[in-house]
Parts: sequence; structure tokens; C-alpha cells
Amino acid sequence: MQQAVLPTGCHLGKKLLILDVDVGVDDALALMMALAAPNVHILAITCTHGNTGIDNVCKNVLRMLKLCNRMEIPVYRGAGTSLLGVVHHASEYHGKDGLGDVPDPDAPGVEHIKSEHAANAMARIVNEHPGQVRCADIWERNSVVTRIEACFRTHPTFPSKLKSLYIMGGNMEARGNVRVCGEFNFVTDPEAASIVLSHFTCPVYIATLEYCLRHRLPWDIYEKWVNQDTAKARFMKKISAHTADYSQEGEGSKALLFGSGFVSCDSYAMSAAIDDSVVTERAQYGVSVELHGSLTRGMMFVDTLDILKLQHKATDFLECDMEMYKQQLNNALK
Repeated sequence: MQQAVLPTGCHLGKKLLILDVDVGVDDALALMMALAAPNVHILAITCTHGNTGIDNVCKNVLRMLKLCNRMEIPVYRGAGTSLLGVVHHASEYHGKDGLGDVPDPDAPGVEHIKSEHAANAMARIVNEHPGQVRCADIWERNSVVTRIEACFRTHPTFPSKLKSLYIMGGNMEARGNVRVCGEFNFVTDPEAASIVLSHFTCPVYIATLEYCLRHRLPWDIYEKWVNQDTAKARFMKKISAHTADYSQEGEGSKALLFGSGFVSCDSYAMSAAIDDSVVTERAQYGVSVELHGSLTRGMMFVDTLDILKLQHKATDFLECDMEMYKQQLNNALK
């Protein structure tokens, strides 16, 4: 069995991260942020379907690692459906391939993917470094929780051995982006989200939909950001063009959702995983997921009055230091 052997001194003083991804455009940015952070050591990247199909996700991760000259990081393939076998993708937002439909003929092939299943790899690595590994489920859709739930189901001690878990997903104000009251990440696999929020004993940090939408990157700043004279900036401009066009076109529900700025949801959770001081206001509540409502299935409910006396509390992000966040974005494209 493969061992997560760390070269002597390579991780001293650094945060140990496992990144669980379903690489679309915002996942790509979040990956670049983590890869550029000097205080982070990435032990593994695990893949699942979500923004696009599982095959595309694996290819997209390898493409990002090649761009950032980090092909030494092991990548593992995971699930292609939710717990109930439902598949939801987001080609309208991320493009059919997840990265804006601007393929690279020289991208690495899937032969670089490790043979070990992602859930087993996550559990193994955490067992090798108990209490030290942060799991950043910063990536959208089913990857947010399905992989983590699979680890819990097959390795019951996994949650207690994690140092912390960062999630992008859910909502605090019954505000939906795909259903009346449901945020897409939790809507696509409510059962897995419920299990994770109810049973994980490690600290859980959540960047909700509302948190992300409140901290949009103004379009003028976005334009300056992607027009820097670097290879990474040119790449980000190319893959995000489809998403930017989708976010700015038309009126009605899309205008209300995206407003006057670029929203890269996964990057907000990654920002906190890198340096949690970027979150300037937060709150701890018992949270879980509605599984049965016809309009509210997949909605994250927040027990602000502690009526349910839920044992495990999650930390919900409320306010962000935008100057610090922008600096992290700039560092990612250097």
C-alpha cells in the first residue's frame, strides 16, 4: 500500500491538506491558491464528479498540476454519482468540460491517476497523520460531502482523526441557487451532507452561498486580476470567460444571484483553509440538512436558538477581509 511519506523538513510548520475536488472554474482557482500558499503542504487531491463528469474532473486536476509545475502531488479517483445515484452537472456555468470548454491538447493523461480509490486514500493518509490533516472539501457539488461520507461509512474513526474540515456549500437564509431554498452543493447529495454535518466530531467550517455572494469580486477588479502578464493569469482568463459571460448576461434570477461581481465560491473556503484570519466574523450553530421537504430538500437549516440541542456545532463564515482575500487571489496567479 502506498505511504504518504514526507521528505524531511518539507512540511515543518505547514498546514497539511487533502483537497477534495470536482474541478470546475472556481475549483481551479482554489487549487491555484492552495498550490501558491507557502504555508500549505498538499498531501493528496481526490476527485469526484460534480461540476462535470468524473473523467473530466481527473483530467482537469492533472491539467492544473501541470500548469503549476506540481505533478508530484498524488491524485485519486472517486465516485461518479451521489449516494442515491443522482447525477447533476453544471455545464451552463463551467462549460461542458468544467474548465470553460477551452481544451489543452497537451494536457496530461489519466494514466497519472493513482490506482487506490479516493476514499481509501483519504482514510489512509489521515491515519498516517492523526490530528494533523485538514480536509478542504472546498469544491462544489457532490464532492463537498459524498467523498467524506464514504470515508466515514468505511472508516468510522476517520472524522475523529481529522484536524478540521472546510466545506463550501449550504445556505443560512433559505436562499437557493437551484431550488427555492436549496444551494446546489447540498441539493445534489442531501443524505451525504446530513451525515457529515451530524456525525463529524472534528471542527467543521462552512463557507455558505450567502457568504460567497456577499463578497463578490467587482468586475473592474476581476478584469485587472485576469489581465496580469503571467501564464497563470492568461490561463484563468481563458477558462473563466464562459463563467464570466454567463454571470453577466441577462436579467432576472441570474442578475439577482450574481449581482455586480465575479463569484468564485470555492475560493472563499480555500482562502480560510490557507489562513483563517481572512474570516473576520463567524458564528457557531448546530446545522443539518432537510431531507424531505418538497421545496426545502437539500436546504441547510441553522438552529440559531439551539432548540434541537445538536451535539456537533459548525462554524459558519459571516464576514471576510476582502483585501486579504484579493491578495491571495493575486498570489495564485503570479
